[in-house]
Amino acid sequence: MTVLVVAAHPDDEVLGAGGAMARFAAEGRDVHTLILGEGITSRAPTRGGADPTELAALVRASHEAAQRLGTRAPVLGRLPDNRFDHVDLLDVVKRVEDQLAEIRPTLVLTHHVGDLNVDHQITARAVLAATRPQPGQTVRTLMSFEVASATEWAYGSTIPFQPSVFLDITATLDTKLHALGAYESEMRPFPHARSVEGIRAQATRWGTTVGVAAAEAFQLLRAVR
Repeated sequence: MTVLVVAAHPDDEVLGAGGAMARFAAEGRDVHTLILGEGITSRAPTRGGADPTELAALVRASHEAAQRLGTRAPVLGRLPDNRFDHVDLLDVVKRVEDQLAEIRPTLVLTHHVGDLNVDHQITARAVLAATRPQPGQTVRTLMSFEVASATEWAYGSTIPFQPSVFLDITATLDTKLHALGAYESEMRPFPHARSVEGIRAQATRWGTTVGVAAAEAFQLLRAVR
């Protein structure tokens, strides 16, 4: 099985599916990552005002995280951070389609379309469009993941995250947390949702709902069997 994780920002891939990625890699599966956005430039007054040193460090962090998970190096789309709504959706779809054509995955994991973050929403829409089930489509299973501080913060969303697939990551939770350590600039101190303690608690919570020590939750969008 070839797996593709499509994320909006560097760190989303680990936050949402790092345990699954590490588990799949340990099982000998070919795990790829497409990160569409550049990350962090929205924190500067203007996109061009972002510190290039910090951007370069974030790119290195994405590669280090992939190494720690045991997956292939990420492909970076470098779309403007938190400005995907200023990019034609077709252009985002084509970036996903290019990656699909190159690696021909059978499993795709991506964002939940109801997330608070607009880049997550557009990524999810682009993946849905790119993986539409027409003849010749290699993707057999499509699932969405949650991202701490984006999914649960979408108060009042008309599209709630409703997981139906739970992957046991008891053996790879520590690997996920180690990979998140590469993204030191993106993590926050407890009790922030995007803290080491918060991510561990999230995995423990989902684990207890299905009788394992730690799990990641996914919403099944489509499966062809």
